[in-house]
Amino acid sequence: MSRTSGEVEKVEMWRKEHHTVSAGAEKMLSISAISTSPLPTHGGVVQWAKSERAFRRTRESQVPPMPHRSAHITGWGYYVPERILTNADFERMVDTSDEWILTRTGIRERHIAAPGETSSVMATHAARKALAQAGLDADDLDLILLGTCSADYRTPSSACLVQHALGAHCGALDLQAGCPGFLYALALGDQCIRGGSSRHVLVIGVEHLSPYVDYTDRSMCVLFGDGAGAVILSASEQPGGVRAFTLGSDGARPEVLWAPAGGGARPIGHAELDLGLQYVRMQGQEVFKFATQISGPAIEAVLAQAGLCMEDIDLFIPHQANLRIIEAIARRLKIPMEKMVVTVDRFGNTSASSIPIALCEAVADGRVRRGSRLMLVSFGAGLTWSAVLVEWTA
Repeated sequence: MSRTSGEVEKVEMWRKEHHTVSAGAEKMLSISAISTSPLPTHGGVVQWAKSERAFRRTRESQVPPMPHRSAHITGWGYYVPERILTNADFERMVDTSDEWILTRTGIRERHIAAPGETSSVMATHAARKALAQAGLDADDLDLILLGTCSADYRTPSSACLVQHALGAHCGALDLQAGCPGFLYALALGDQCIRGGSSRHVLVIGVEHLSPYVDYTDRSMCVLFGDGAGAVILSASEQPGGVRAFTLGSDGARPEVLWAPAGGGARPIGHAELDLGLQYVRMQGQEVFKFATQISGPAIEAVLAQAGLCMEDIDLFIPHQANLRIIEAIARRLKIPMEKMVVTVDRFGNTSASSIPIALCEAVADGRVRRGSRLMLVSFGAGLTWSAVLVEWTA
């Protein structure tokens, strides 16, 4: 649509008055998008457009098409506390035995945080290792995404504390999706890179679960450990990286795996403390059924997106909840156990950090090589689940 010289003059005057408009916005605010109504004397980008449709049409016509970008894992690292609780330690604490724990969980030991070793502290250790592996500085980060259900505080987010500790200058947020929290964060980071808003994204899975475990309950206390794992997602026009993902949730039965008190629905008071409602509770059989039933459809959905079959996957990295669950998933999907990464025996169930820790271990062991196709799958409180296909290019 052509404009008169008077209208063009008004545009230039408006631009001079509002010189804080960024260069990116300047490109999008072309004269063709301006309404014939009087120009605004204050406000921002939206006021330039006649309507949302006009603004979208202008953006599509004026901004050059974005080259195809993939999100590749370029750095990785994990951290676990020094203190270790073995099954022998639990034999002295509760009525249990090494054989009972091994038979039911496959766990031999787990790491427990020291006083002051919070989620943000552990996440920062893991993040620094991932940055070093990627050859990046904290200032290179465009976004920090942190999956956890055991943040340092209700507010602020642990991601913000990590941002400050690293000296980064970027956005930062926590995601609470239970054990799949890391995969949820990985999927979001992938989309931020593909969409062009970020070039380097720090993705963390971390849990400080020990304060939420009742160490008099023999069925629960032997399961969980503390730890953190992190990866750097970096933009590339080369194929590979995060290939496909699926996210799912079903909040119909939160009581299957939850901490009943501590939120707005039931704040912690003397009665709640007396009943131990601040601790994590789980219906073990229900979780087992859910995990083994949902993992297959989640993996198959991702394979369908990528146009692959089960045999095309080089390595499966499942959530390290329980060895019996991992073996049941392998049997159900006819996956050889040699293709399953198992670290639950040494770290226990570290919730959102279990997959990045297992990934780092598999890389260190030489099981992950350039070109390897990795299937990451997780399930947890919510109930939630996720699967992510990664083609390793590092």
